[in-house]
Amino acid sequence: MSTDSVSTPASSSRRTFWQRRVRDPIVAQLTQGITPEKIALTVAVGSALGLFPILGTTTLLCFLVGLALRLNQPVIQLINQALWPVHIPAIFWCVRLGERLFGEPPVNLRLMGRLLHQHPEAFFQQFGATAVHAIVAWVIIAPFYVAAIYAIALPVMRSIQRVKVEAIAANPPDHPVP
Repeated sequence: MSTDSVSTPASSSRRTFWQRRVRDPIVAQLTQGITPEKIALTVAVGSALGLFPILGTTTLLCFLVGLALRLNQPVIQLINQALWPVHIPAIFWCVRLGERLFGEPPVNLRLMGRLLHQHPEAFFQQFGATAVHAIVAWVIIAPFYVAAIYAIALPVMRSIQRVKVEAIAANPPDHPVP
């Protein structure tokens, strides 16, 4: 009997716990939504959510919306984290826009910061409406922002896909990607 006959198709197709529970979910997340359209949508939605005007909420928002829309989780979280340098200025901008929309006088942003650190309960009582106004401003702007970013990102993603396909056609891999 040859050694080739020892390995049966049933035994070679049996998957380990590690493959089923760890590797497969990770590969699924990394490869989910990898069409140019999905990546452009992921960039647009992820960047809008990354600028949501409430600190500490963007990671969860990106995760939940990415899950609901079946977007690429690593990409949406990468975009979210890349926007942290502009997140605070975007919050201030949403606060100011919210004040204008609701006809409220400008709040003292330095006082807000001090109060948040010293007396969080008083901060939420005094500035809760300001947060709501900032969220409303973001909700009004976000659809236009997403549409604009998607319109910019889609041709870029299609171009990248085209270059990738041409490169693979010119230099096919020796083995299939797992």
